[in-house]
Amino acid sequence: MNNTFTLLPMSQRFTLTPGEVTEGSIKIVNPADATENFSYKVSVTPYGVVGESYTADLEHESARTSISKWIKIAEPTGEVKPNEAKEVKFTIDVPEDATVGGQYATIAVSSNASASNSSGVAVQNVLEMASVIYGTVTGPIERRGEILGNDVPGFITNPPATLGALIKNEGNVHEDASFTITVSDFFSGRQILPTEEDTGQYSELIMPETTRYIEREVNNLPALGVVKVSQTIHYMGSTPSVVEKTVIICPIWFMALVFATLAAIIFTVVHIVKKHKKNKTSKLVA
Repeated sequence: MNNTFTLLPMSQRFTLTPGEVTEGSIKIVNPADATENFSYKVSVTPYGVVGESYTADLEHESARTSISKWIKIAEPTGEVKPNEAKEVKFTIDVPEDATVGGQYATIAVSSNASASNSSGVAVQNVLEMASVIYGTVTGPIERRGEILGNDVPGFITNPPATLGALIKNEGNVHEDASFTITVSDFFSGRQILPTEEDTGQYSELIMPETTRYIEREVNNLPALGVVKVSQTIHYMGSTPSVVEKTVIICPIWFMALVFATLAAIIFTVVHIVKKHKKNKTSKLVA
């Protein structure tokens, strides 16, 4: 029994006007290799984040999750045949007194355990996926924030290298931070990043009144060597934060080999010196 499905899109952004209704939709796709109809149900939950790591919070309500009560699903239950997709429409009815700025919720789709498939067997494995709704209620938008950290390591023992950033949003609406990462070989200048497969550019969303720590792994690095790594962060139109470092990549086995070699050299030198002193002492006694 194949109960896997796809939900599109995984996130949506809406500009919302108080007193007006905005329409939207999601698409539920039952894959071609499915063996039966997919019975679904759709629900709406608040969406927030906890901590700098942005752990999703789908339970607690706040002034920023009121949109979860404004969303109405046109067809909250139904079925999708194999190799077909179904559009599920919804409306966002924004009240006149809606809080200005960011509003957040998820539209979650799950397998409907209470429904029966065509063979009359109840669905046992409940799967769930969610599309995050990022809404912006028009009005006096406040945009305030700063880049608190831009971290590029100077030494790693094993690729990939992990780059970090700490970004604060003190405004009342979500903002995007954009990143550009470049990597080149220290000695030859050969470009390692960007490539055709990886442009080295990406963006991350920062929720209002939060601070987010963002990590990004840089791959395709040599197992041993020296590279130049640069991370540039653009945020809220302020002066970009640029950090460039020379990164030494030295695996533990190589360090162990170097230490063992040095120890062997020191031992040999000490042994030679001792032997030389002993021979000299023997000649003086004779």
